[in-house]
Amino acid sequence: MKKVKYFYNTSTLKYEQIKTPLRVKLLKGFGFICATLFTAYLITWGTNKIFPPKVNEQVAAENKQLRNEYDALQETIVSLQQDITELEKRDNNIYRSIFEASPIPDSARQKNLEQKEALVINAKLTENELVNATKTNLDKIRNRLASQQKSFVEIEQLVANKADFLAHLPAIQPVSNKDLSRVASGYGLRIDPVYKTVKMHKGLDFTAPQGTPIYATANGTVLKAEFNATGFGNHVVLDHGFGYETLYGHMVKLNCTVGQTIKRGEQIGWVGSTGKSTGPHCHYEVHKNGEAVDPVYYFYNDLTIEQFDRLVKLVKANNQSID
Repeated sequence: MKKVKYFYNTSTLKYEQIKTPLRVKLLKGFGFICATLFTAYLITWGTNKIFPPKVNEQVAAENKQLRNEYDALQETIVSLQQDITELEKRDNNIYRSIFEASPIPDSARQKNLEQKEALVINAKLTENELVNATKTNLDKIRNRLASQQKSFVEIEQLVANKADFLAHLPAIQPVSNKDLSRVASGYGLRIDPVYKTVKMHKGLDFTAPQGTPIYATANGTVLKAEFNATGFGNHVVLDHGFGYETLYGHMVKLNCTVGQTIKRGEQIGWVGSTGKSTGPHCHYEVHKNGEAVDPVYYFYNDLTIEQFDRLVKLVKANNQSID
């Protein structure tokens, strides 16, 4: 039974029961709880200081070992990323350049190439963050490797088609010109022989006696074999595929028909002076992807290095064209 306390009230001259206010009871209870918790904390802290648990030591050692292993793993990841970057650079700048293939943009290899400096910030990461960062880096490497593998498959196909590509690439002169004496006018701005004005000359003019054979400079299909009185006269256009076309103008006679398959070195006509021409010659053009380019750079199979240097000097001379 709870003990009841009384006090003598001098005003009423009676003994009255002592009643503790609720506020006082609450304050006493709160103080008791605080004192108990603080005492428990002191006991726990002191015990851990004097007798550190072996389990905590083991966990700390394991965490330290895991972080060391993570550091080594990150170094390996960085090394792999550098190797992949070098492969990608070679792929774009060497392998694809050989086959005139467009390089793969970085956005196609990997949308986000920004790399975290993991070796610097890993000390601030939690275990879960370390795991997630590693997974992210490995995913990036996996995606880049998959993209690079796809690129190498494409390059293998280009290698398989290289022989066919070379056979369809303009690589010889359209007329026999071993001594290089037949080049009369080169690619570039030239004086028009009729109007005497400077205009763009989109090919090379090879002078030769009428009836001299004209040869296809690469394998292809006859796209045009027709006559134009005010232009190239009797002329032939060959489609070689791979974005290349060649034009042979001013022939006296054609030796092929539209749709015919032609091999490099096969005769397609004879030198003449038909159309807009001031003398017997073969006007020769090379077009790549629809644009005229300087044909002098497409005589790979015909010339030695010395002959090429000499020919370049000849065609660069600023003279009058024949057509």
